[in-house]
Amino acid sequence: MSKIKIVTDSSITIEPSIVEALDITIVPLSVMIDGELFSDKDLKEEGKFLSLMKAGKNLPKTSQPPVGLFAEVYENLVANGAEQIVSIHLTHSLSGTVEAARQGAMIAGVDATILDSGFTDQAMKFQVVEAAKLAKDGADLETILSHIESVRQKTELYIGVSTLENLVKGGRIGRVTGLLSSLLNIRVLMELKDHALNPLIKGRGAKTFTKWVDTFVSDLGARQVAEIAISYSGKKDFAMTLKDKLQGLVKQDISVLETGSIIQTHTGEDAFAVMVRYE
Repeated sequence: MSKIKIVTDSSITIEPSIVEALDITIVPLSVMIDGELFSDKDLKEEGKFLSLMKAGKNLPKTSQPPVGLFAEVYENLVANGAEQIVSIHLTHSLSGTVEAARQGAMIAGVDATILDSGFTDQAMKFQVVEAAKLAKDGADLETILSHIESVRQKTELYIGVSTLENLVKGGRIGRVTGLLSSLLNIRVLMELKDHALNPLIKGRGAKTFTKWVDTFVSDLGARQVAEIAISYSGKKDFAMTLKDKLQGLVKQDISVLETGSIIQTHTGEDAFAVMVRYE
């Protein structure tokens, strides 16, 4: 058993088989839908959350895991043999989860290093998986933390939304600088960089995204790419088109996964994200 255990939160989008193989611990956030509270871990079935969100009277509300839950998770890991814990979480600009993790570690009194990934979804998965692989191989804490930082610096996350309605209602539009909240039904391509959502392009037609993809593929061709991941909300078609265009740029198979309830709450339907890790 590895003496260093890796923890993350459920805003990560990751294959269950990888979680099991690398013994990753995931702490769930919660989602409130019309007064009913759901644990994010119970909303992983394909399309389940989106159907609940569309049927709801109000936009769902997400909430970070309780401090006490983090403390309990950390205490249990130590009780089961963990000597050190590395806990990697979504950017503080989207949630207070990382701060809750810090407080939980203090309460538990364990040797835990709490990290803000600067990302979420599969971009955060890059860091979590690389850390878990090293931990499984017996790497020390310094080696793991150094590699996580390297992965973070070499990661980019782009997200495309077909409406700004959820971002406006969820109070996240203030973090998207340079956009008018009155322009709801427009397609916007943003980059999550330095903990902020920065708009790159916007438009009203389907070509808004396809033009960007063509330019993006061309730009990536001149760089050394280690890994690409694609997440989506709603229809899978555009995500698969993206994979077809991008797969030739990387040896590793591109994972195409439905993003979870935490991200879908803010992006709405028919959104996608492309995440790249460079060599």
